[in-house]
Amino acid sequence: MVSAGNAKKRKKEGVNMENYLRTGQMVENFEMEVYDPVKGDFGKISLEEVKTKRRWMALVFYPADFTFICPTELNDLAEKHKELKAAGCEVVSVSTDTKFSHLAWQQSERLLKGVKYLMAADPTGKVSRMFGVYDEATGLALRGTFLINPEGKLVASEVNFYNVGRNASEFLRKVKANVYVASHTDEVCPANWTEGEKTLKPSAKLVGKVYESIAP
Repeated sequence: MVSAGNAKKRKKEGVNMENYLRTGQMVENFEMEVYDPVKGDFGKISLEEVKTKRRWMALVFYPADFTFICPTELNDLAEKHKELKAAGCEVVSVSTDTKFSHLAWQQSERLLKGVKYLMAADPTGKVSRMFGVYDEATGLALRGTFLINPEGKLVASEVNFYNVGRNASEFLRKVKANVYVASHTDEVCPANWTEGEKTLKPSAKLVGKVYESIAP
């Protein structure tokens, strides 16, 4: 059992994992200020706004502007943004920087010239804490990727430490898989499933016969 003193010490030293959202839970509404690279201006984004549009929401947390792995990740995400939008997904990158820092970084870093999605500011760490990626020791967010469905349920999550970048192609694959099974509720997507490939329909007949079901 963890004592109150040890829990407090652990919270100060790193990420507080005690009260964060878990996959399968409903997400409470949140709102953040954003920099919109398309408009070249500031605005706001909320989960309720996205839900009202019946769209999925992808939150992509990263540690900080003007760093090193982060622009490569945001560039990679930008290259898949058009396909993510077509899949019905609103993409929002998030860090604990201010909206002003986002503007300056996007306009100065050549890797970010193709970024067209909203860049959200979470300077107090409120939203980062909600999703369990806020590092109390540094005041930064870990590399967390979260997918929320149009009903507001958290359906996918991935968290990497500071020193390993993510793969936007794999995230796009998972978004498409989640969108597919949301409208085909009697089917599931096997490992490495991509759009157009075979899915599985769980039943008593399928038990022990998965190979036969997915074999070419």
